[in-house]
Amino acid sequence: MNIQHDFSADERQRYARQLNLPGFGEEAQKRLAAGSVLVIGAGGLGSPAALYLAAAGVGRIGLADGDRVDLSNLQRQILHSTPRVGELKACNGAAVLRELNPEIEIIAMPEFIDGSNIASFIDGYDFIIDATDSFVAKRLINDSCVHAGKPFSHGAIWRYFGHTMTVLPGTPCYSCLFETDPEQAPARGPLGVTAGIIGTIQAAEAIKYLSGIGELLTGKLLRVDTLTMDFCKVDVPMNPHCANSEIHRL
Repeated sequence: MNIQHDFSADERQRYARQLNLPGFGEEAQKRLAAGSVLVIGAGGLGSPAALYLAAAGVGRIGLADGDRVDLSNLQRQILHSTPRVGELKACNGAAVLRELNPEIEIIAMPEFIDGSNIASFIDGYDFIIDATDSFVAKRLINDSCVHAGKPFSHGAIWRYFGHTMTVLPGTPCYSCLFETDPEQAPARGPLGVTAGIIGTIQAAEAIKYLSGIGELLTGKLLRVDTLTMDFCKVDVPMNPHCANSEIHRL
């Protein structure tokens, strides 16, 4: 697909390292400029994901989160800062992203997702990043994206560990991997950089999807242990008992 986008002199300077990157170049940069990503959750995972998406030049980024910045967030939620404690994460995060890259559109969505608004939230975006921290939200995002045919990245962290996978229409989903949700554990951790690693990988998956380069983490779960720095990929097959199995077969 030939995308029309005339880069300004400032854009050419801003994205120079990607424009001269072998295998990327101007066409991939144009696809980023024409693309859109919704980041659900402006916390530990969503912070690095949103920053790298904005820096890369994704044309439109939505940032959805109904929470406010707390001092205890700042050890890992790098979109936010001490003077912004008490402010809405989505609004503060959007302001930071606009300062980072005024060439793109940033939309603040200061609400929590639920069954009544998730469909309208994901509508109109090319790719979704699940950067939430609750099993209920993750299941809701998964099922909603699968039903809507929306590509998305699932990510999760716990203490020193994290994992992520990418779901496209017709590929194994979160419910293929986890048929039921475990009990929500008390908050202990995580190590801040663990969130940074996983959130950055989620951004990379979105960038690869939009630009059409590389291989995505579809049908695979990437697991990270920051204590040992072990990275391993685990195959995730289609699960016939998945609640979305009928949709997967379409």
